[in-house]
Amino acid sequence: MSKPIIILGIESSCDDTSAAVIQDGKILSNTIGSQKIHQQYGGVVPELASRAHQQNIIPVVHQAINEAGIYKNQISAVAFTRGPGLLGSLLVGVSFAKSFALALDIPIIDVNHMQGHILAHFIKEKDGSGNPPNFPFLCLTVSGGHTQIVRVKDYLNFELIGETIDDAAGEAFDKSAKLLGLPYPGGPLIDKYAKDGNPNAFTFGIPKVDGLNFSFSGLKTSILYFIQKKTKENPQFIEENLADICASIQHSIINILMKKIEKAAKETQIYDIAIAGGVSANSGLRMRLTEMEQSHQWKTYIPPFSYCTDNAAMIAITGYYKYFNKEFCSQEITAKARLNI
Repeated sequence: MSKPIIILGIESSCDDTSAAVIQDGKILSNTIGSQKIHQQYGGVVPELASRAHQQNIIPVVHQAINEAGIYKNQISAVAFTRGPGLLGSLLVGVSFAKSFALALDIPIIDVNHMQGHILAHFIKEKDGSGNPPNFPFLCLTVSGGHTQIVRVKDYLNFELIGETIDDAAGEAFDKSAKLLGLPYPGGPLIDKYAKDGNPNAFTFGIPKVDGLNFSFSGLKTSILYFIQKKTKENPQFIEENLADICASIQHSIINILMKKIEKAAKETQIYDIAIAGGVSANSGLRMRLTEMEQSHQWKTYIPPFSYCTDNAAMIAITGYYKYFNKEFCSQEITAKARLNI
């Protein structure tokens, strides 16, 4: 009987410190230490994030190993997020992973954060269940910092075919929420209030972008001017129309995303469509993708909520597939704030 492959994953690209253990592709633990301090500032403060990672990294890793029911000397390799992300935050995870692996004399595996989001679809639960996409498939990766369409040919073969030329969809959600006076992170709150609103109540300017690329800066500006105009006419406008405003904003953002993925499917003739990233937790996006599966005869893949936001399980599963290819890295490797997929 062959020795099990056990990967410890470390994720610290933004404000969540996460560690996970995967054995032969099955999740054993996925621990996340969230940072509440950023809420009072209305966004992530990089310096505070890196300090909090330093405090959280050891307890989070300790908890992940304990919950997995394994011993440290059973770990085959340590996978970590190299980038993209906040440099100070990444440095904490990279430094810990290198030191931990060096002490145990095991290899280290660097992982691209965005590839991790995509491969989250291949995580198996403890009972072996899962719903992995078929190759090739298209993945719409949508988060606070990125909006991309990726053609996925194999576990480690990715082709970027569309991306945002300015702001990301997640940022459009959060900035719009801030205009409405909602606390950070505002994206999930827009989703919450949108459920009780009319998505066609208000319309905003939709940018025209060639090809498969996205743009959200124009939409954000349109929403800003709309809010300024309406609140000048009626100071209670936001309070009286919050659900309809949120539903209309969400509808506009999702329309932009869906039109591009529809175009990509037609151009590539690929009809297996997945979503990934923090915004893939949005109920409106998940519903729209399910509707398009029916109307376009697509086969769609929506990740469990626990694998949408930043988590180490997605880093561990990517490390698992790289382990098979012996794609290890040296102790000289450094974190990179910008990293192409």
